[in-house]
Amino acid sequence: MTEKLLQWLAQVQEPILEPELPICDAHHHLWDYPGGRYLLYEILNDINSGHNIRSTVFMECGSMYRADGPAAMKPVGETEFVQGIAAMSASGQYGESRVAAGIIGYADLQLGAEVAAVLEAHMAASPNRFRGIRHASGWDADKHVRNSHTNPPRGLLLDPTFQKGFAQLERFNLTFDAWLYHPQISELTQLARKFPNTTIILDHFGGPLGIGPYQGKRQEIFPEWKKAIRELAACPNVMAKLGGLAMAVNGFDWHKRETPPTSVELAEAQKPYHLHCLDLFGIERCLFESNFPVDRVSCSYAVLWNACKRIAATCSADEKRALFHDNAVRVYRLQ
Repeated sequence: MTEKLLQWLAQVQEPILEPELPICDAHHHLWDYPGGRYLLYEILNDINSGHNIRSTVFMECGSMYRADGPAAMKPVGETEFVQGIAAMSASGQYGESRVAAGIIGYADLQLGAEVAAVLEAHMAASPNRFRGIRHASGWDADKHVRNSHTNPPRGLLLDPTFQKGFAQLERFNLTFDAWLYHPQISELTQLARKFPNTTIILDHFGGPLGIGPYQGKRQEIFPEWKKAIRELAACPNVMAKLGGLAMAVNGFDWHKRETPPTSVELAEAQKPYHLHCLDLFGIERCLFESNFPVDRVSCSYAVLWNACKRIAATCSADEKRALFHDNAVRVYRLQ
């Protein structure tokens, strides 16, 4: 499957735009699944495709959990696994880019205050890189929309026990990455208001859906999404990741074409989402992400970053450096 996908992606080759611009890829995964692997060599292949990727942030994805021990502690295995890959990259043997300079893991916040022990175990497994957690809350009533890999219940972010667990993040100075679907953005806004001292990073524009009951309704949904984002952006502790719109759930259907989209096509389709977030959150609270290898279903790594650069074309040099590199380094406290 992977070979066929790579051959499909290879049909679109583009010159690299602004190749010297430093980038911190603020969101990618690492895994080894029966359907495909994305480990150090695979991400290095993407990193070395022409853009100046200086560092990356790993995002939890349920990979390499511990096989034994208490269920609550099993996700710590993912941090141990990624810490090893990060150490390999930091050796310098694989180039100047630092893969997984920041690590975002998973801990079940539904444990309430008891999640503190899990957070401590993550930090012990990666003292110099572990920076926060993501407890994905993507849920929808329609069977055509797959709920998040954490199998969250409806209204997770508003659950009192979950919020007791969430309160532990401030205690340990950890961030929270939020992955949800656009009908749930208001729930995240309520959470952000209740915990103003915890940094929350909105992943993938809040997951605007375009499949199942949302298919063909982009013009109808977009104003609703804009309103929800406006209310969320009023919370100063929330940052917005710009990316993650090339997934199948977004409904652009690029993955069904005979040839992949060009960076011009990607930029044109995604620009309204980017500009709305840039307008409301401001340059200082936005950061670009690749969401690879998930977004690879629609485009190559090189084409994706070209699209991001096209969208940011009117920004100043300082603004571009903030959006592509400095903001991610700051919010995730990368060394």
